[in-house]
Amino acid sequence: MDTLFRKRPVRYPLIILSLLAVISIVVIVMKFPIIGAIYGVVIIVVLAIAFKAESEAYEQTEKHIELLSYRLKEVGEEALLEMPLGVLLINDNFQVEWANPFMKRVMQVDTLVGIDLLEISEELQALVKHADLNETTVTIKNRQYQTLYKRNEKLLYFFDITEQVEIEELYYDDRTVIGILFIDNYDDITENMDDQHKSQTNALVTSLVNRWGNAHDIYIKRISTDRFIAIMNESILQQLEKKKFAILDDIREETAQQSLPLTLSIGIGAGSPSLSELGELAQSSLDLVLGRGGDQVAIKQPDGKVKFYGGKTNPVEKRTRVRARVISHALRDLIQDSDQVFVMGHKMPDMDAIGAAIGVRKMADMNNINGYVVIDFDNIDNSTTRLMRVIKEKSDLFDKFLTPEQAMERMTEKSLLVIVDTHKPSMTIDERLLERTDKVVVIDHHRRGEEFVNRPMLVYMEPYASSTAELVTELLEYQPKNDKLTMLEATSLLAGIIVDTKSFTLRTGARTFEAASYLRTNGADTVLVQNLLKEDMDTYIMRSKIVETAEIYHKTIAIARGQGTKVYNSVLIAQTADILLSMQGISASFVVAHRADGRIGISARSLGDINVQLVMEELGGGGHLTNAASQLEADTIEEAMTRLKTAIDHVIEGSSE
Repeated sequence: MDTLFRKRPVRYPLIILSLLAVISIVVIVMKFPIIGAIYGVVIIVVLAIAFKAESEAYEQTEKHIELLSYRLKEVGEEALLEMPLGVLLINDNFQVEWANPFMKRVMQVDTLVGIDLLEISEELQALVKHADLNETTVTIKNRQYQTLYKRNEKLLYFFDITEQVEIEELYYDDRTVIGILFIDNYDDITENMDDQHKSQTNALVTSLVNRWGNAHDIYIKRISTDRFIAIMNESILQQLEKKKFAILDDIREETAQQSLPLTLSIGIGAGSPSLSELGELAQSSLDLVLGRGGDQVAIKQPDGKVKFYGGKTNPVEKRTRVRARVISHALRDLIQDSDQVFVMGHKMPDMDAIGAAIGVRKMADMNNINGYVVIDFDNIDNSTTRLMRVIKEKSDLFDKFLTPEQAMERMTEKSLLVIVDTHKPSMTIDERLLERTDKVVVIDHHRRGEEFVNRPMLVYMEPYASSTAELVTELLEYQPKNDKLTMLEATSLLAGIIVDTKSFTLRTGARTFEAASYLRTNGADTVLVQNLLKEDMDTYIMRSKIVETAEIYHKTIAIARGQGTKVYNSVLIAQTADILLSMQGISASFVVAHRADGRIGISARSLGDINVQLVMEELGGGGHLTNAASQLEADTIEEAMTRLKTAIDHVIEGSSE
């Protein structure tokens, strides 16, 4: 009986029904014996049939469950041993204790027991040794496997996703990419050509571009005299990146043989399924390239990431007096529509930043608007300190200089903020000022980088100019003449030009001398400039000690370093790089030293053979082809030196391909 109840559940409904039937039979028999007897017999027969039917149903169910359990057990074993799913059981020493047949077939061995997990794939090391990682993708015998790790059971599952990965790669490789090709100096070159020579030039450029397109299966269509549109896919773009966009060198070299110094700029939009967004990204990339001087490629993704290629040559000067006049008039209108004008340069402002800021502030005076220069008096170099001392002693201009806190208090929504000698918000004296007004103007002579002021109302960026002071001087010539430059204002601007051109020896064009002549005409004092730029004996000795540490890298590159953790100002680091560049046999120089802000500064100079801007951009900085800088978040000089050499290697390897 006990065994029976263990096998079968208690049949409560039938038992209750039987009890009720017995009670009803007893009641009926007591009143109607005959009827009760007949009723009792019927009830007993019905209950007997019900009990029998229920027993048969239970037995059938039990047999079905037993059969199903047996089949499930067989299927489980079959799945574990035969399904295309890898299973590994490992021990505490990360050695295989058991493997299913699938993994043996994958590894093409008879047994995996005792084999170290890393012999299967070194990529598994991170999975089993990092507590936060439970899933990864590994490569085994040229196939991809998604691997899950059950840490408590020390169990690994391998799912073959090779086909899925191939489909994904095919999808990404086949995505559309749009490029816009622009001939940088086409108008300048063809301006004075007759129709025959112009036609020959067009044919030459079209032939070179189409030949490049045919070689890489790119659809190219000329849409104007100086523009082409290119349609390709991601796989083609990857091939072009591997070759560092050789079309740039081909155009430059083959047109130079025809005495036509043409260069090409390319803006590319990639990474989006939307054709309209790709077009916008391509145009934005081209604008970025042209802002950096042209002769290079920018590839922009929807997330804002940008990659640059090329930029090996100095930009050819192509700004015109007409553009300077148009910008000057536009700036005049913005100034007149403002209640105040605030001018701000970069952190640790040099003479170029201060001179340009003083010049823009003067424009506000010329338009009868109050103008102020924002400066952090605690973070300025020696030459700027001497200039501020002279300004304080000899004029009331000193009252127009404000600290960032004072500027924050005075600035209103109608105020105009002009950023000079930088276009990166993080490099400005106080980034908070950019948030106080929507009226922002950028005037800069550096090549444009990825970081840029958000939605400025006016941008005047000319990487062909020697300095921002030169650009501001040209703008001043088209402002109202009711208030002339003072001697100190003209001298400040001239000092900025002299500092950035190294006394008219670097990046100096005809327009540079014209600007200097205008400033001299307005009373700029060259003797005062020399006094402002003088240095003391201690600075000279510090610079000499850095020069002593110079080492030669790649035969013509000089790399010097500061002493230990000693802090140097950015001007001294830059001056040391200039001195190293003047040494015989040196084509590029880099100086690495600690800065007062806790970071490690790198100042870079070049004669043009090596693009130091590209080197510095790999380290988060920027600048010009021949003059650039960067600030690193590094613990030691040695770490910074290692990263610098790696960046130099990348640029040199890229330029040699």
